[in-house]
Amino acid sequence: MWSIGGGKGGVGKSVFTLGLGISLANLGKRVILVDGDLGGANLHTLMGLRYPPHTLEDFLLKKVDRLEDIIIYTQVEGIGLICGADDILGAANPTYAQKLRILNQIEDLPADFVLLDLGAGTSYNILDFFNYSSGKICLLTSQATSLQNVYGFIKSALYRQISREFAKDHHLINLLLEMEEDSLGKVDSLNDLIHQETDPERLGRLVQLLTDFRIFLVVNMVKSDRDLQAALIIEKVCSAYLSLQPQVLGHLSFDPAIEQAVDRMVPFPRSQKKKTQGAVDLQHIARLILEKFPPQAQDLDTREKPGTKENGKSSWSRLWNWGPREVRL
Repeated sequence: MWSIGGGKGGVGKSVFTLGLGISLANLGKRVILVDGDLGGANLHTLMGLRYPPHTLEDFLLKKVDRLEDIIIYTQVEGIGLICGADDILGAANPTYAQKLRILNQIEDLPADFVLLDLGAGTSYNILDFFNYSSGKICLLTSQATSLQNVYGFIKSALYRQISREFAKDHHLINLLLEMEEDSLGKVDSLNDLIHQETDPERLGRLVQLLTDFRIFLVVNMVKSDRDLQAALIIEKVCSAYLSLQPQVLGHLSFDPAIEQAVDRMVPFPRSQKKKTQGAVDLQHIARLILEKFPPQAQDLDTREKPGTKENGKSSWSRLWNWGPREVRL
């Protein structure tokens, strides 16, 4: 499963998710798009589907038992769609049990790739779905607000992951709280924390977590070479303050054909006969993913599946059921 996030709304996550899915399907892969923007679903609109016959509402309300039962097979060959639920109270904030049901079944969907289009912001639900995904893509533009938001999103997702993995380590949790509150504490960044850590076991676990936490960057709406510098800026900031090494997966050029497709509610890229620059960019990213992360080897990290028992209790319960010392992101 690959998730597409980034924090800021309006950077084109849904358009990119759809375009990447179609590009993978054009290369012969079975793709299922999941609209994870609970409360603001729009992938079906981009597909030209005004009134979807099934949505996640049917699954959340247990009208169906399986996610597979609400897949809509679209006009684009190789593409299945699971529409988001935005017409029930609380859809944007599913319960712990509902999230477990989704995660337990999402990787069993009949597809080579499952692409999860996340909503805007850094709510716990968005961060949790992002962190569970094997492939983590952050979409950004060259705008200053986008740079600020995507860095904040990556930082929040990373702190959320650390808080889960070190839930019982009160010393580390307190240090994270100090960093989040910008207090005059012992450390100012994760780099400082690593350099000052004296416990070999804790240090080893933390370094391994940072190594496994792989982020892929895609710059959208690129009009010039200068816009491409946005990804390099995020790379440098994440390296300096978070001890992360994000990788640039590619970029998507500003393409009037994309805007026209959105206005007409026509999937982009629709035709392989005449490829615009946006279609070429999407195909390049799709080919790169297939080359580096083929479907049979998509486990980019090792993580426990939700519901797996650890000492009689699912350790994933800590992911959404925090105590009063929860790290505030």
